[in-house]
Amino acid sequence: MTDRTPVIIAARRSPIGEVGGVLRNVATDQLAAPVLRAALTDSGLDTVDDVLLGNALGPGGNPARVAALRAGFGFEVPGMTVDRQCASGLSAILTAAALLRAGVGDRFLAGGVESPSTAPWRAWRPRTAGEPPRFYSRAPFAPADIGDPDMGPAADLVAAEAGVSRRRQDDFAARSHARAIAAQDSGRFDAELVEVGAARDERPRRNFTAQRLSRFRPAFTPDGTATAANSCGVSDGAAAVLLTTEDERRGLGVPGLRLAAERTAGVDPNRLGLGAVPALQAVLQDRPELVEFTEAFAGQVLACADAAGLDERTISPDGGAVALGHPWGASGAVLVVRLFSRMVRENGPRTGVAALSSGGGLGVATAWERVD
Repeated sequence: MTDRTPVIIAARRSPIGEVGGVLRNVATDQLAAPVLRAALTDSGLDTVDDVLLGNALGPGGNPARVAALRAGFGFEVPGMTVDRQCASGLSAILTAAALLRAGVGDRFLAGGVESPSTAPWRAWRPRTAGEPPRFYSRAPFAPADIGDPDMGPAADLVAAEAGVSRRRQDDFAARSHARAIAAQDSGRFDAELVEVGAARDERPRRNFTAQRLSRFRPAFTPDGTATAANSCGVSDGAAAVLLTTEDERRGLGVPGLRLAAERTAGVDPNRLGLGAVPALQAVLQDRPELVEFTEAFAGQVLACADAAGLDERTISPDGGAVALGHPWGASGAVLVVRLFSRMVRENGPRTGVAALSSGGGLGVATAWERVD
């Protein structure tokens, strides 16, 4: 009997740059193509059946296919782009896993890419002759009569309702930056990075103490606790993994990261930051050794951790999106690349979880196991 359990055998990412920063002139396909090539090379395989990439902001036109062509893959290798906003990269990986289980293919490259620095402007079409176009920063995530708040005010609401203090948020953010700097200095990121326009992540700050963070004013609501310093940055970046079957992994004789459980869930869009909670509750059987959670806002992450029964100190041991940045469509895939580095490259923990909340009141959580 064949074992078509999805397993990751290679994982890479680009450096993460701040919007308008070191990657400001690198378009989505240019960001993703070197990462895709590196993941395929690392796997020891020569081709894949499909390329799936998450992307939230554009430019449209199926960036996965464009990136696959730019990567030099054969014309016969197709591509599909997935949009679940911040969850796009992780959802692309889960879509590839479902295709593997179904026997549609045996090898997939999946991940995500985002380039807010080069994304096109967006505008609503004029309703009458002579009316100017109306530019907008994001598409609707929910009908207005239900509620479709911007991310910052929603994060303030979630933190307030969960009783997460400003001091606790600043402590969490300071720890994220300290961990990311330590990982950079020790070379911990080196094996997963593909040099694309930069050699290292741009955002992490040295000596970013909780005391310094306490001086920042609320960024979104007058009495809120989310600030520019304890929230993520808008970022450019790409990440990709190569998934194959457990049978092929055994045949290759390489270690990997096996998908053990997954769940996608929905919550009230007005409390979109809590989307990960029901997804986490569905996949958590025992306390995981390692947790990677997209740190969109420190208060929102802490509210989710408390609700799901997670120890906040287990989250993002090498720093998360508060320090590294949040390239929306790629962020879910960055989580899995980080798990792969810690668990497989370093022969580390046996169990890990990758999870995040997403616009519109969505959450995705995955549980992984190291296999040798």
